[in-house]
Amino acid sequence: MKQPITRQMHGVADYSYIPAIAAAPEAIGFTEEKSATTLCRVLSGGILLTTLMTRAEWGVVKVIPFKAHLALDFAVGLFTMSAPWIFDFAENTKARNTFLAMGATSVAAASLSQPEELSPLEY
Repeated sequence: MKQPITRQMHGVADYSYIPAIAAAPEAIGFTEEKSATTLCRVLSGGILLTTLMTRAEWGVVKVIPFKAHLALDFAVGLFTMSAPWIFDFAENTKARNTFLAMGATSVAAASLSQPEELSPLEY
């Protein structure tokens, strides 16, 4: 049986995921889709904030329990997958598919991560 993603691995994934989301419009080529481009910036900023504020080794201001962080990742992933239809850019194949992939990645990371909390002595 495969091991779940550890808290430490989740942190590495988050800090890697943030710039990837921010750069997606330019890297994939959908900057003409203003709502998708803006949403990429908002999502990357929000993920950065929650990552920095999570009670984990990689958190800077440890206020959000890791289980709450995982729940946020899951919810944001679902929102991200629905964003092309909510914000009316589903016809743009590059933007739509990017958001579907980003959302699926977030849901998978949240679902596969072991919900191990830091003990109060660790933060």
